[in-house]
Amino acid sequence: MRITVDNLTFGYDYRTVLKEISFKMNSGDFLAIIGDNGSGKSTLVKCMLGINKVAPSQIFLDDVDVTNYKQFLNIGYVPQIFDDFNYEFPITVNEIIHSSIMRDISQDEILELLDKMGILELQNENINTLSGGQLQRVFIVRSLINQPKLLILDEPTVGVDRKNVENFYKTINSLNAEGISVILITHNIRESNANFSHVLSLHNGEGIIKEVPRGDEA
Repeated sequence: MRITVDNLTFGYDYRTVLKEISFKMNSGDFLAIIGDNGSGKSTLVKCMLGINKVAPSQIFLDDVDVTNYKQFLNIGYVPQIFDDFNYEFPITVNEIIHSSIMRDISQDEILELLDKMGILELQNENINTLSGGQLQRVFIVRSLINQPKLLILDEPTVGVDRKNVENFYKTINSLNAEGISVILITHNIRESNANFSHVLSLHNGEGIIKEVPRGDEA
């Protein structure tokens, strides 16, 4: 998915959070968004998702103004916290995955995704028995089930142990290599071995983007 952000300014009430942010992503790019708490990382993503309402001509998804964009199934989104999700509800991995399906998909395809994420053996487990890393992979499968062109992950490794962090980045690199564009918000870029193509640094609402040669550390 191609993304263009052009002089985006956004705020809540009288507080400006983002100031004239501009950058472009091509299909297949892997963008890291970094910055301190409160720098506007999640706010920026919510603007791109149409959750935060922005003025026309500031954000374009595949050359369509986000204010007119209708194909949000093309975007898989894994927020840091699912505010509307009851983590103690007795629902299995299979049930939560099936509840998110909005296209024709075979059971074999679902099992293939679970296997790719390394959680095939967990399909009948209640989600409240899973570790943080396992639960994160369930939500990634949930976000991929409708074949998105863009995957957005907000602080995906918070509370995940080091081994699962390494496995997570290996998986995300693989998905990106298959052609899925990825945006990853992180507070600690040093912990990753992700194959970023660009890094957007936010500070006091302003952004600086740099290109990262593929294979190099950010």
